[in-house]
Amino acid sequence: MGSVAAAAVEPSSSSTAAAFLERCAASGDAAYGELRALLANLQDPATRRDARVFLAALRRQSIFCGSGADGFFRRYGFCIRELLLHDSRCGLPITSLASSSSSGFQQRKKLTMMEIPSIFIPEDWSFTFYEGLNRHPDSIFRDKTVAELGCGNGWISIALAEKWSPTKVYGLDINPRAIKIAWINLYLNALDDDGLPIYDGEGKTLLDRVEFYESDLLSYCRDNKIELDRIVGCIPQILNPNPEAMSKIVTENSSEEFLYSLSNYCALQGFVEDQFGLGLIARAVEEGIAVIKPMGLMVFNMGGRPGQGVCERLFLRRGFRINKLWQTKIMQAADTDISALVEIEKNSRHRFEFFMDLVGDQPVCARTAWAYMKSGGRISHALSVYSCQLRQPNQVKKIFEFLQDGFHDVSSSLDLSFDDDSVADEKIPFLAYLASFLKENKSNPCEPPAGCLNFRNLVAGFMKSYHHIPLIPDNVVVFPSRAVAIENALRLFSPGLAIVDEHLTRHLPKQWLTSLAIEGSNHAEDTVTVIEAPRQSDLLIELIRKLKPQVVVTGMAQFEAITSAAFVNLLSVTKDVGSRLLLDISEHLELSSLPSSNGVLKYLAGKTLPSHAAILCGLVKNQVYSDLEVAFTISEDAAVYKALSQTIELLEGHTSVISQHYYGCLFHELLAFQIGDRHPQQEREPAEVIPKEMIGFSKSAMSTLKGAEFFVPSSEESGVIHMDLDRSFLPVPAAVNASIFESFVRQNITDAETDVHSSIQQLVKDSYGFQADGSEIIYGNTCLALFNKLVLCCMQEQGTLLFPLGTNGHYVSAAKFVNANTLTISTKSDSGFKIEPKVLADALEKVSRPWVYISGPTINPTGFLYSDDDIQELLSVCAKYGARVVIDTSSSGLEFQTDICNQWNLERCLSTVNCSKPSFSVVLLGELSFELTTAGLDFGFLILSDSSLVDTFYSFPSLSRPHSTLKYTFRKLLGLKNQKDQHFSNLIVEQKKTLKNRANHLMKTLESCGWGAVGCHGGISMLAKPTAYIGKSLKVDGFEGKLDGCNIREAILRSNGLCISSSSWTGIPDYCRFSFALESGEFDRAMDCITQFRDLVLGGNALTNGN
Repeated sequence: MGSVAAAAVEPSSSSTAAAFLERCAASGDAAYGELRALLANLQDPATRRDARVFLAALRRQSIFCGSGADGFFRRYGFCIRELLLHDSRCGLPITSLASSSSSGFQQRKKLTMMEIPSIFIPEDWSFTFYEGLNRHPDSIFRDKTVAELGCGNGWISIALAEKWSPTKVYGLDINPRAIKIAWINLYLNALDDDGLPIYDGEGKTLLDRVEFYESDLLSYCRDNKIELDRIVGCIPQILNPNPEAMSKIVTENSSEEFLYSLSNYCALQGFVEDQFGLGLIARAVEEGIAVIKPMGLMVFNMGGRPGQGVCERLFLRRGFRINKLWQTKIMQAADTDISALVEIEKNSRHRFEFFMDLVGDQPVCARTAWAYMKSGGRISHALSVYSCQLRQPNQVKKIFEFLQDGFHDVSSSLDLSFDDDSVADEKIPFLAYLASFLKENKSNPCEPPAGCLNFRNLVAGFMKSYHHIPLIPDNVVVFPSRAVAIENALRLFSPGLAIVDEHLTRHLPKQWLTSLAIEGSNHAEDTVTVIEAPRQSDLLIELIRKLKPQVVVTGMAQFEAITSAAFVNLLSVTKDVGSRLLLDISEHLELSSLPSSNGVLKYLAGKTLPSHAAILCGLVKNQVYSDLEVAFTISEDAAVYKALSQTIELLEGHTSVISQHYYGCLFHELLAFQIGDRHPQQEREPAEVIPKEMIGFSKSAMSTLKGAEFFVPSSEESGVIHMDLDRSFLPVPAAVNASIFESFVRQNITDAETDVHSSIQQLVKDSYGFQADGSEIIYGNTCLALFNKLVLCCMQEQGTLLFPLGTNGHYVSAAKFVNANTLTISTKSDSGFKIEPKVLADALEKVSRPWVYISGPTINPTGFLYSDDDIQELLSVCAKYGARVVIDTSSSGLEFQTDICNQWNLERCLSTVNCSKPSFSVVLLGELSFELTTAGLDFGFLILSDSSLVDTFYSFPSLSRPHSTLKYTFRKLLGLKNQKDQHFSNLIVEQKKTLKNRANHLMKTLESCGWGAVGCHGGISMLAKPTAYIGKSLKVDGFEGKLDGCNIREAILRSNGLCISSSSWTGIPDYCRFSFALESGEFDRAMDCITQFRDLVLGGNALTNGN
């Protein structure tokens, strides 16, 4: 440092420069040390001018060196050259090196640049890149904030600032020596040889516009929260043939050879593009997405070795539109080893593209090119400059924020390339929404079975904004599909005769379509006869007048849907004959900012929908997934829409949340640019009064809806804490969210990738010892939907369903809703409410064609376990009486006290059963959400081995099935479980520990508050008896009376918002159900609520009565 400072005192002294050079000649490291000290003087305003004058003296020394610039470079470890940016004769960019004696340049047509051995020296690679930058109009960089990646000695950053006057250019490089030399070059060009500033037309110098920083790609900008308008990069695209070399820590004291290799080679980056040597570019692009402004541009040099398609796909699949600015051929650098590319070709079918010399036009592979080079030949490759811009920047940024938050592995599956802009406009916003949802909702929110509140709000908002129909969310009830909605509605009313549009009967039960009963004929209670009808309204109306059906389900012809006339006629005729009308407008509802005329919606804008009519709409018109469906009904009759929402809760459970999110995103996009209430709502005419003889709900439906317990939504004033639901609210593991997201970001998923058949076979074999080879495996959106089809199968066989006392209340209510024959098997608290073989045998003696329902190994809702011996005894009894056995495993997989019973081996159990009755068979019903810790993301499965039962099951075709994206998700998760992935196994173990701790905490709290808790060994719920509360009087907001096992649910809910399942739901006198798989904060609040209720009723007396 002292020697340079002294040299600066006499800058004109050639002897001082000679002394400096003599010290540099000692070694490359010595030269770098001298240059670093010189930079310190340049950065100090007090010594800056003298140091710059000294640099001029060094440049003159290099000019008059007898061995030329190259000789000077070899002798002293650096040199100073002039870089010509324009041809003085024609003004075209030529970007070449020239000797310092060139003349005739004005207005900064050249740069003065220092080079050292440990930095990439400007050559064809970077010259081509600069030529590509020149293809942009001048305005592209003017007044912009720019970052150059891999800036080397800084010449492109300086040239860019000189030509286009950006606000700021950040030159970034991982090589610390490169940054030091780049700063020296900045001073060389910002100051003249006399050390005075060179000002541009705006009165600024290059020092005002350019800065250089050591940075691993864009880490400097990210860490300093710098937003960029432009990112340009000319960075390595060949893997280092010595991977260990790239693992070294980069410092300015690293060897010259290592630092120089950073200019030629890159290390593996963990991206799929690594296989082509493009991993570093891929990482740069993804880091750039985080810091670039929405309308920003990225410009990269891309060597054509992997092939043009591979290079372009790197950008396209990340959501960019690309423009090829420039393409040429350049010679492959002789000092770059391409053996890594040869190795890639050896291990894959990919072939890189090289050319023999510059004139060759037939590409050769890397292996041929390597052999040709080794024999003294020269090879070239294509080089392109690409400019790229995000097509939907804000949404793509959200997607990558999610991926970088622990989901990097998913990025290899990301594909945001779309040939059709309409597909991109639909899918990218959804992916952004899904990313935000998965990031923010770690345990998935609690949504009403009638449909996600946000989705129903969006549907109502769409109807109001685009069609001027003032709906509220309660008017909208969501179903998995049109077919499910139609069948559920018909089961709710159970008409003796229904007329259904011939286009809508395909998914109805075959039994409904084969009956010949018509109006006036006797028919069994709660059976339905369906007559197919033409869609043309005049023919349909004639049929309605003649047959007088109780329910009409129809669509409308396209030409009749334009005006309201056909709809008005249908309303009139159905009212006159006393028919309920369900009108399907699926084909006529357009999710568009300019929807075409729709006569039904025009009518609803001016008149209230009559109570005997409801509108059905199946959403299938999306640009991406032809098989992704959600349906909704619209009714303005409170009794009808409430009953429909309860029907979906009983028979389906709920509609896929992910599917609702998808269509909700489409509605949101349509509403996003609408100005609310810009059109005053016109006064609607009230609906006509409908005659009382209109068909009501079926007797079995009314009885069930009156006695069942349903979901209680939160109000605007207070929230509800749900300890009454069959689902987990524990945190969703990252592996689950990653699988969900990957299922949507991928394109062209194959059938094999969504086939969960073998995975479920493996699961039930490992978990329950059940051999499913040769069996039919059927998938459903929910386990409940599958169970209800089994109930219909039982009814078709004229069988009786036997439920143990203490069965999931929704299952029992669902069977009663469809008027199935049921019988209760007695159970006892001292045996954990398990079925006892003798009691089962006594029950089976009383019925013919029995169907026995067994929840296990974990019993829902008690949380106790059936051992392998227990299930063997029960199966033996069932076999003796030829019973069909439904084993429901949906609550199993989270047993946290397994020492009390051994694992099931159903294959062994069944092999030891002696059965002479062919009606005996075992049906395995399952749900993967508990087994795979997916918290509210459901996937039911059913395994049938009896061929006659399979045929019966398929005669009820309206089953709601999981979408292919869910199949892909669960196949991945099943793979992790079946392969005993250590990380995934640890997650399941952790959840079991959490549940065990929760169960213990809940039991202690209940017992200290006067409840008789019976404990549990697995699952997510336990039973408890309100021993100290029975017979106590309570008056609280909305409730007054003496407490018992049935009304205590309402009493607690009214007092503090905690919702449990009462003894009406469990079926066990005075025993209530508490689900404890809540989010941690919610669980703590639930414990507080139990204590508060004790204080309210018992005055704080802690009672611990037994059962």
